[in-house]
Amino acid sequence: METIKNPVYIDVLIPLMVIIFVIGVGVVLLYQHFQKNLFIHKLKQETLKANYHNDLLRSNIKAEEEERKRIAQDLHDEMGAVLSIMRMNLVLLEQQSQQTNVSLTPGLENVRKLTENAITSMRNISHRLMPPQLETFGLVKTLEAVARQISESGKTVIHIHAPDQMPDLQWGIKLGLYRIVMELINNTIKHSGATQVTIDIHSSNEQVVCQYTDNGKGINKADSGNGLGFKSIEGRINAMNGFFEIDTEQGQGFKAAIRIPLVPLQNEGVYYVYPIG
Repeated sequence: METIKNPVYIDVLIPLMVIIFVIGVGVVLLYQHFQKNLFIHKLKQETLKANYHNDLLRSNIKAEEEERKRIAQDLHDEMGAVLSIMRMNLVLLEQQSQQTNVSLTPGLENVRKLTENAITSMRNISHRLMPPQLETFGLVKTLEAVARQISESGKTVIHIHAPDQMPDLQWGIKLGLYRIVMELINNTIKHSGATQVTIDIHSSNEQVVCQYTDNGKGINKADSGNGLGFKSIEGRINAMNGFFEIDTEQGQGFKAAIRIPLVPLQNEGVYYVYPIG
């Protein structure tokens, strides 16, 4: 009788084991599927957060630049006009005082010079807020003009290297690169003690690259992200979906590379930033 019952037990046990195995495999597959869906959901959330952050960053930069433009326009149109009229009247009074032999000339000359200094300062502030030559002459020509102005001081000489034919860039890219380079130049002049600065700019159908080098004292890489200037640079580069690399050591100069990806607009010579997402 025992030999008859054993096959019965085996016949019952094997299907039961198969069922348990199938259930186990199903549980594992369901768990893996759940984990995969959870990972995809988290990835989508992180992508949405990153896209929202970049959209917010771009909106803030756009609003900041529009406010700069408005202030620059107000300075040029209102303050510039008032100061110019003041100067004209002072020149007229200066001429009249010379004709009447009244000794007002020294005082009038002094006020006129102060007015001319105010006009120059107002124009410089206006141009720093929103450089008019950037839209008219482009990025390279504008940087070359800045380089000549700084180099004339004799303390720091700036060299700009760029191909003769550069493709026209979207206004946002031109303005963003201009602000970044000006921030790097400002850091060099204020902190590095460099006597030479070299800026190489070139582009292809895929990206525009700006390489910045000075022969100053350099900085510690650990401290490169702490300054407000570098945070501003990183913010602008992130808004353009670009890349920022620093190669610097204390006492060995400063090197930086900015890469902004581009996509050509069909049948046009204008280039746009790749959209994020």
